[in-house]
Amino acid sequence: MIFAIPLAWLQLVREKARLVIALAGIAFAVILMMLQLGFQDALFESSVTLHRRLKTDIVLINPQSTALIAMKSFARSRLYQAQGIAGVESVIPIYLDFGFWKNPETRETRQILALAFDPDVSVLDLPEVEALQNKVKVPDVVLFDQASREEFGPIAAEFRQGKRVTTEVSSREVRVGGLFTLGASFAADGNLITSDLNFLRIFDQRPPGLIDVGLIRTQPEADIESVIQRLQTTLPDDVIVLSKEGFTEFEQAYWRSSTAIGFIFTLGTMMGFIVGIVIVYQILYTDVSNHLPEYATLKAMGYKSTFLFSVVIQEALILSVLGYLPGFGLSWLLYGLTRSATALPLTMVTSRALLVFTLTLVMCLLSGAIAMRKVQAADPADIF
Repeated sequence: MIFAIPLAWLQLVREKARLVIALAGIAFAVILMMLQLGFQDALFESSVTLHRRLKTDIVLINPQSTALIAMKSFARSRLYQAQGIAGVESVIPIYLDFGFWKNPETRETRQILALAFDPDVSVLDLPEVEALQNKVKVPDVVLFDQASREEFGPIAAEFRQGKRVTTEVSSREVRVGGLFTLGASFAADGNLITSDLNFLRIFDQRPPGLIDVGLIRTQPEADIESVIQRLQTTLPDDVIVLSKEGFTEFEQAYWRSSTAIGFIFTLGTMMGFIVGIVIVYQILYTDVSNHLPEYATLKAMGYKSTFLFSVVIQEALILSVLGYLPGFGLSWLLYGLTRSATALPLTMVTSRALLVFTLTLVMCLLSGAIAMRKVQAADPADIF
């Protein structure tokens, strides 16, 4: 068996051009799987970035809401009812809507997500926002997400240069009073934060008594699950009571099961896996076919078929490792390029790297198992 390892290697390197082509094919399959899984994870992660930054224990939403891109309003009075429930410490109304941001250079408009709340209350776990909340108390002043897509204009660059940055949001003139970092998502290419009063100035058709999200903070000693149960029992069915984690899962469930995006990325991963199987199988099948007389000779010398099978499997393992490494490196570079171009949180994580490596191993082993059938055709009688 010690001899089998160099034998597998020597057979692969004997045709160097074919080996390079095989490794390129495997690397392509690795890149395809890595990108599809990365895009999917970036989708799910970016969709709940805002949710995770909210300083809250419990969330109220309209039962007709499906995701952040399709929130339905409900009566603000429901929050005031919730404030009377035992264990509730404070409530915060949140306004959400998509407005049209005008690029101050090109004058083209693009949808941007507007988030608004009382600037005297700490709502987001973002130190930049907390330090700038007083700015939005001034009429028509907003905070701009510097991680928004570049199509919104050079807002961050001009603001850092000390320039006065003004533009329009839904036909109302606003001034940028500060920058924060939240990040774009598949739902929103950019974000802005302002006060509840400024929000109602921008979206002047919105009744002030209707809000989109209600945040509830519980008392330190209160059991959150017990408070949720009391809220569900007390409040009418025109609101849904969720924990913060439930609100996050609510958003991710929409993108995972209610859209075709999750299926598309999964299908793309499967296609990369199948492409890799075909490529490795062709390489191994050709290699076995070219060395069929040698395999027959080994059989005549007394080597069993299991030994020959092990040689093919070792070739598959070598190909999987050598093909994965360049695929991983190129995927890392592509992640960085995509992150810069789209502002999506596309990063390489250990769990995904291990998953794709495992898929690559399985891909190559399956190809080797299929190619082993050709080894059985090695008959010493045909040689001697």
